[in-house]
Amino acid sequence: MRNRSLLVLSIALTGALTVTACGSRGGSKTGDSSAGGDLTVTIGVDAPLSGQNSATGLGIQSGVEIAVDDANKNKTVPGVTFKVKALDDQAQPGIGQQNATALVSDASVLGVVGPLNSGVAQSMQQVFATANLVEISPSNTNPALTQGPNWGSGKKVRSFPTYFRTATTDALQGAFAAQYASATAGKKKAFVVDDKQTYGAGLAAIFQDSFTKDGGAIAGSDHVNTGDKDFSTLVTKIKNSGADILYYGGQYDEAQLITKQLKDAGAAIPVMGGDGMFSDTYITTAGTESEGDLVTSVGVPVDTLDSAKDFIAKYKAGNYKGDYGTYGGYSYDAATAIIKAVGTAMGSGKKLPSRADVVAGVQKSDFTGIAGHVSFDEFGDTTNKQLTVYQVKSGKWVAVKSGTFGG
Repeated sequence: MRNRSLLVLSIALTGALTVTACGSRGGSKTGDSSAGGDLTVTIGVDAPLSGQNSATGLGIQSGVEIAVDDANKNKTVPGVTFKVKALDDQAQPGIGQQNATALVSDASVLGVVGPLNSGVAQSMQQVFATANLVEISPSNTNPALTQGPNWGSGKKVRSFPTYFRTATTDALQGAFAAQYASATAGKKKAFVVDDKQTYGAGLAAIFQDSFTKDGGAIAGSDHVNTGDKDFSTLVTKIKNSGADILYYGGQYDEAQLITKQLKDAGAAIPVMGGDGMFSDTYITTAGTESEGDLVTSVGVPVDTLDSAKDFIAKYKAGNYKGDYGTYGGYSYDAATAIIKAVGTAMGSGKKLPSRADVVAGVQKSDFTGIAGHVSFDEFGDTTNKQLTVYQVKSGKWVAVKSGTFGG
C-alpha cells in the first residue's frame, strides 16, 4: 500500500513462534495469587523481543508488566488477576500474524498491546478484528493503519474497529521534523533515505513532501535494506549531493551504522530520523559520531513528567530490560486502557466481559495516563498530539523542542 509512502506487504507465513515471558521481570510476578483475584485476564504483548529493534520491544513488554503489577497490587478490578503473555515477533510480519492467531486462540486474552512495527501491525489487524480482540499499539505511527490507504487524499476510512494506538501518526511527526529542520535548524538541502519498510518509507515520504513545502530542496534519495551493515556506496552519494542534513526513515539498527560511517567519511552533517531511531542503543553504537544527530518522538519526555516518576522508579528498581524512554509510558497507558475497559464492562458483576465489550470500553477511554491524557478519536487514533525533537548532546538525547505540528 506504499506507492512511495506505503509498502505493500507480502505476508510469508513462516517463522517460529517464540513465547518469551508470562510474568514480570522484576518485583512481584504478574498473575501472582496474592492479588486475590478469582478470575484471570491475560493481556497479550507482541513486540520484537530479540534481534532487530529488541531494545525498544523489550521496553514495550516491561511497560505492560509494570501496569499489570500495579493493577493487581491496587486491585483495580476487584476479583480479577491480570497476567501478561508476551510473544516475540522478531520485527517480522509473518511471525506477527502467527502471534496474533495464537493470542486469539487463548480465551483468557481480552486485549493486546503492540506491535512495535507498522508493517507487523498490518499483518495482525484482520486477525484481531475477526475475533473482536482489542489491540492497542504504543508505537505504530503509519497513518494508513487507522485511516486507510487513501488517508493522504482526505478519504479517511477506519477498517479495523479493534485497532487503537497511543502514539500519534507520521502525518504529524514527519511534518514536525521537517518544520524543525528548515525553520529551526536552518537546513536547506536534505538527502532522504528509507529502509523500504511500511514505517520508514511512509515517514520519509511525509518528511520529504513537508520539507519541500517549507522551502527546502531534496539533494537526493535512496533506500537501504534492513540488516545491511556496509553503507559505503550510500555515504558517497550523500557526500557528493551537497546535502546539509540526512533524513532517515527507519529504525536505529541501520541508522546507528549509517551515521557512524557517514561521519567517519568526513561528512559533517546531522542525521535526523523519527521515533524508530530514538533509543540509547543508537548513541552507544554510533559513539561520538552521533553527536548533533536529531530525532522526533511521540509525546513529551517521560522523564519530565511527574505522573511518570513512580513508573520510572519501578522500572529501574526492577531491572527491567529495554528502553523505557521511547514507548514504556505509552505501553503502560495502553495496558491501563485495557484494564480499565475490563473493569467498566464488568461493572459489579462476577463474570468476565466479552472481547467486544472490552473494545467498546477502550473506545470510550478518558483518563490521565502516566504519559499524558488517554482517549481515542473516531479512527482509534490518540487525541494526544504532542511531539518532541531530541538531539544528541554530550552523549545523551536531550529534548530541544516540544509541541504540536504548526505550534
